[in-house]
Amino acid sequence: MKQKDERRFVSLKIKWAAGTALGSLIIFCIVAMALFSAFTQNLFHQERQLLNQGMTNISTQLSTVDKPLTKKNVSHLIDPDRNRSNIISGEEYKRPVIKELSDGHLVINIYNPDGKNILSTGRYIKKPQFTTNRNIHIAAGPDHDVLVGQMPIYGQNNRQLIGYLQVENNLDAYMQSYHQLALVCILALCLVVIASGLLGYFLSLFLLRPLDGIHDTVKEISADPTKDVRVPTTNRNDELAELITMFNEMLDRMQRYIDQQSQFVSDVSHELRTPVAIIQGHLEMLQRWGKDDPKVLDDSIKATLIETRRMKNLVQEMLDLSRAEQVEINFRNQHTIVNDVVHQVYNNFKMLYPDFTFRLDDDLKEPIMVDIYRDHLEQVLVILCDNAVKYSTDDHKEIHIILSRGMNTVEIGIQDFGEGISPENVKRVFDRFYRVDKARSRKKGGNGLGLSIAKRLIEGYHGSITLESSVGAGSLFRIILPIIEDPETKK
Repeated sequence: MKQKDERRFVSLKIKWAAGTALGSLIIFCIVAMALFSAFTQNLFHQERQLLNQGMTNISTQLSTVDKPLTKKNVSHLIDPDRNRSNIISGEEYKRPVIKELSDGHLVINIYNPDGKNILSTGRYIKKPQFTTNRNIHIAAGPDHDVLVGQMPIYGQNNRQLIGYLQVENNLDAYMQSYHQLALVCILALCLVVIASGLLGYFLSLFLLRPLDGIHDTVKEISADPTKDVRVPTTNRNDELAELITMFNEMLDRMQRYIDQQSQFVSDVSHELRTPVAIIQGHLEMLQRWGKDDPKVLDDSIKATLIETRRMKNLVQEMLDLSRAEQVEINFRNQHTIVNDVVHQVYNNFKMLYPDFTFRLDDDLKEPIMVDIYRDHLEQVLVILCDNAVKYSTDDHKEIHIILSRGMNTVEIGIQDFGEGISPENVKRVFDRFYRVDKARSRKKGGNGLGLSIAKRLIEGYHGSITLESSVGAGSLFRIILPIIEDPETKK
């Protein structure tokens, strides 16, 4: 026996929070990398400028010697006491040399033309290379990369080679700022991910709250399909509010179908009880003693056939009513020209009832299209015309059929001048199995379902049917259906 595949449940709120955090992580990484790269490049450029400026300042001062560099002729340029006297006498050009030599970021080594070191502010990291071109490059250091600047020194006046200069920037300050910035970015990244995840979770908790109502409602209906529960509506104007409305409408429709089926079974069982009892009574009587009496046998057979036909008609009408209540599902986008159907029914009834006077008042000047299945419209008109014939009086056999147009609707009226209906009964004539005069209705063959079928059909196509009647003055049924102005646009 296969076990049911149970997948692990992951809340949509968790997925939303994780997606928000992941999206924020990606966006922040891109932005942080761009800012980090720009900032570190700017710092590196400043360090390079510092080294380049230092080389320029030192080489400018050393070039004033105009002879090969030695410890002696270099030392007077950097001697502090001499510098003070020079400052007093106005020789301020030597201050930059002292400044560059005392800069802790820079390691300066000066060499004579033979490559012998004559001045050093620290141990060099990169072995000196005595070239004739000035260059600044990156070299590997003991802990990290360093900047190394190398250049020859020429006399200011004689343009002769008087020595070499190598300046190194250990980039300690740059690396410290680099690591601090990286740490700040990592901490900010963690903060953004956590904050965006929490924000996404609480935002989803607020926005997806209607889904909890849908979940609870579905769970209750699954446990008890007959339970009349609905999803609580919200004042939000969004997709979830629309979904709740559609979901509740679907539940209402399903509830109607369930109620209709239950009522169908109840009505059929109730209406069939009498004819079944009559048939059973006649058969039991014939079984006991009636079969030997020709008159009783003949009467029982006739009664049984009558009740059988009535049962057949009842079942057919109940099926018609059940189908009428589902036209929204089975007969969508059905178009019919009203004029043709009304004229057809009018001509048919004139032929069927020649002793009646039928009059058609057609105010339509062009074909009118409505959204209804042709057979259903014909069925409704037949029901109403047949009803008008049944309840007309013998001294006034006249029926009027009126066809007119409103703003966006077409109206069909069927009027008789018969018995009429009292005001208290007008509101109930469309109820199934309701008869104003039950004895007379049974005599005329009615089951009380025709008007119910007509009402369900018309309302299924978003129309309306009403009755105006008074006792002794006859009845007027009005059908109103929406007009399709351009049926091609609905195909």
